[in-house]
Amino acid sequence: MIPAIVLFALTYVLILVFGKYRTYIALASGLVFILTGMLPINEVLPSIDFNVILMIVGTMGLVSLFTESKMPMLLADMVMEKVPNVKWAVVSLALFAGIISAFVDNVATVLMVAPIALAICKKLDVNPVPFVIAIAVSSNLQGAATLVGDTTAIMLGSALDMSFLDFFWYKGRPSIFFAVELGALISALILLFIFRKENSLISKKEERTKVTDYVPTALLVMVLVLLITASFIPNKPDITNGAICCALLLIGLLYSVMKNKTFKAVVAALKEIDFQTIGILVGIFLMIGGISSMGVIDALANLLAKTGGGNVFLLYTVIIVASVIISAFIDNIPYVATMIPVIAGISTALNIDATPLYFGLLSGATLGGNCTPVGASANITGIGILKKSGYTVKNSDFFKIGIPFTIAAVVPAYIYIWLMYGV
Repeated sequence: MIPAIVLFALTYVLILVFGKYRTYIALASGLVFILTGMLPINEVLPSIDFNVILMIVGTMGLVSLFTESKMPMLLADMVMEKVPNVKWAVVSLALFAGIISAFVDNVATVLMVAPIALAICKKLDVNPVPFVIAIAVSSNLQGAATLVGDTTAIMLGSALDMSFLDFFWYKGRPSIFFAVELGALISALILLFIFRKENSLISKKEERTKVTDYVPTALLVMVLVLLITASFIPNKPDITNGAICCALLLIGLLYSVMKNKTFKAVVAALKEIDFQTIGILVGIFLMIGGISSMGVIDALANLLAKTGGGNVFLLYTVIIVASVIISAFIDNIPYVATMIPVIAGISTALNIDATPLYFGLLSGATLGGNCTPVGASANITGIGILKKSGYTVKNSDFFKIGIPFTIAAVVPAYIYIWLMYGV
């Protein structure tokens, strides 16, 4: 177990220090986990979340067609017409991304909203890095708002037999949705404070950008509708979302070939797929698989269970704080999967209502990814989009938005959940 922890920690330090080489570092670390036997060969493929990979491939290709149609430029014009300055443009896009992310996977949300941010920044001649970071962290926040917002929410809903409406009203009280939205409100104020100096006025243009083709937009809307619909289907294949995105990309590419009578659009769309982002995700999936196989995540869960010492409030506090910290470095899916039965065991042993512990787990694990650039797939995807557009994202760029955003979202949710279910 110790070698796995050391390798994992060393890898993350190297990723944060040598940001330009994070893809190669992550892949090399994943390979070491495999070659040393810490990740058995038969667990290599199950460790990789192919659903996320396929979603990135499909959505990135569609976004390429979407961008080529000039629809992001039109949406940018529409946003700029409604907001007075750059500060409100950032916050508006972050809130918009959050709304979508309550019903659609965070990665897909970032891929769809980031092009609008890039178009706005191009028109205003401002740095898009903080825009896209704000979109990514806001997307991560809303994952716990509904039953279909994130894989971890689906897992908890399944374990507790919760319906979609239970996320709004549970056991006769307002449920976790309102904890998330309270955090979203406070974190929006934090964004306003962070961008308080971005008061450059946005000039209003008389004529909007003309869209050249509405089919890519229709395909992206279909992605949203189908992803939301699929989230209500029980026991669906693990790669359902990825298959939806890739199938619609294929339709988009075939349409483009028939329309333009050339394969140039196909080649251009495929070139927009960011294999650097996919590479770092594969490496991190392998690393998580390795430490999980070596029992590290189980050990962490058991340690947390013992730390509370029978005091429910202390246990609740430890679970939230630890979940934030752990999820900043470890994918929250295996962590939450491990902690759910642990909390069930604790509730049985102490004869308590475990609702605040479960909700605290979901809240902390969902938001913890916002603490670091590689803490969540949405963050990695957003940074990949920026890198592909020629922008470098420093760790400090992410920390100065992600950390205060996380604190502002976690603290209100922490207080709310305990007042509703713990007292």
